[in-house]
Amino acid sequence: MNYIPLIFAVAGIHMLAAISPGPDFIMVIKNSLTHSRKAGIWTAVGFGLGIGIHVLYCLAGIALIISQSIVLFNTIKLLGAGYLVYIGVRSFMSKSKELDVEVEKTSNTMSAWGGVRSGFLTNILNPKASLFFFGLFTLMIPASTPSYVLGIIGIIVIVQTMLWFSFVATILTHKKIRSVFEKYQNIFNKTFGGLLIALGLKVALSKR
Repeated sequence: MNYIPLIFAVAGIHMLAAISPGPDFIMVIKNSLTHSRKAGIWTAVGFGLGIGIHVLYCLAGIALIISQSIVLFNTIKLLGAGYLVYIGVRSFMSKSKELDVEVEKTSNTMSAWGGVRSGFLTNILNPKASLFFFGLFTLMIPASTPSYVLGIIGIIVIVQTMLWFSFVATILTHKKIRSVFEKYQNIFNKTFGGLLIALGLKVALSKR
């Protein structure tokens, strides 16, 4: 059987989902503009690692358990909502600081681990991502699909995620865009914070 059309179809649907604005998109914007391009790229790596976990447990069938267990689903949902609200409040309360695209000051720059952790937690604690991948792997991919094809699909969606959000981080940290952010940093911080808090509350109050 030719699995190339299936691989392209799954990759296309996942790319559309990645491009759609959501917690990941807002988090990479926040980290890229507030800290640095590197912080944004490491955040993208964290997203990719989170996607890898989603793919693994979908293949293991754990996503079915999550989708059927109200308690487990709500636990993940509230953890994710709490994390988004926490990051949002921190952003909302943060003060302006001088930014330098070329020379990143250690005190102002998020570490590689901080970026990866931020991206990973934002992605893995998003219950909507769990349901998206569960639907993707159960509705689009036949049960008879060979393991090597599933592996290829998993690698593709992970790489897609990292590349797309790294691209976003790179574009956002262009000198001209960064200078605008520096000028209106207080407004942007409060806007990002408000959006993250709103997303957190939306996740917490949402149904399946």
